[in-house]
Amino acid sequence: MRITIADVARAAGVSKTTVSRVLNARGEVDRSTAARVREVIDRLGYVPSSGAVGLARGQSRTVGMLVPSLTWPWMGEVVQGVVDTVEAAEFGLLLFTCNRGADSVERFTSQVFARAFDGLLVVEPENTLAMLTALHRRGLPVVLIDDRGRHPEFPYVTAANLQGGASAARHLLAVGRRRPLVLTGPLRFGCVRDRLDGFRTAFAESGHPLESALVVESDFTEAGGREAVRHLLEQGLDFDAVFAHNDLAAMGAMAALRATGLRVPEDVAVVGFDDIPMARLTQPPLTTVRQPMREMGEVAARMLLARLTDTEAPGPVAELPTSIVIRQSTVNS
Repeated sequence: MRITIADVARAAGVSKTTVSRVLNARGEVDRSTAARVREVIDRLGYVPSSGAVGLARGQSRTVGMLVPSLTWPWMGEVVQGVVDTVEAAEFGLLLFTCNRGADSVERFTSQVFARAFDGLLVVEPENTLAMLTALHRRGLPVVLIDDRGRHPEFPYVTAANLQGGASAARHLLAVGRRRPLVLTGPLRFGCVRDRLDGFRTAFAESGHPLESALVVESDFTEAGGREAVRHLLEQGLDFDAVFAHNDLAAMGAMAALRATGLRVPEDVAVVGFDDIPMARLTQPPLTTVRQPMREMGEVAARMLLARLTDTEAPGPVAELPTSIVIRQSTVNS
């Protein structure tokens, strides 16, 4: 049963008007009372309905967006897609990061309690999916961007990671590479497993199954990619290609190859994943699987806005196609 404002008022020993003032961040409530009301809101899991907020102060016509950090290389593209779509609908955007860990989450939660926004877009910070699911169950419209293969119960937008891994494999096979090193991201992410499965299946179907020793879990960083390749070269393992599960790891791989005198692509071809802006500026420019990050932001924003404006919403899941972008790290110009 949905928790109501009357339930909160009764548990906190205050009037519904006092609860409403706390939710709307008005200054007529003393600090100790406001703290007690927020504690009850948190404990009961109360999230005001859009209708209740509309009666109190009108819809905010604001969308919230929660992201881990703005330093992720592709985050700017996602945010720009969201901004373009939200502003075109004459909504505002409140952007929250988790740069400060628990402090950031607390600040974000206080804005949920105050109903500072009508719905939420999320690029999931670590260990927040349970909280986001609870908010959705309590009535807050939520759409997830880049679901990492977790398949939440609320709407989400993702890239076709299985297809992307397969396209990387087919390209390497087409340029004559048969012994690829695969630098995965963290295997706890479903998107990583999908990329690996697509790549592995395409190689197996060609009659060249992957060698288990050449599938290495990395961490999506340039340093991680560089160290993994350096270590394998020191072990004497032979490979003629690298498929890294993001562009940063691919850049690290190229640095390690250069440090040992190997040429890209003559000796080892390298493919990344994402197509961040830096990919075209590496030496040589990086072949990569493009994730449509701006389009993912746009589609997610449209999904959320449809739910907020009672217009026909698209389906609860949107999987956008990936594509191979061929540059000089796999083919000589």
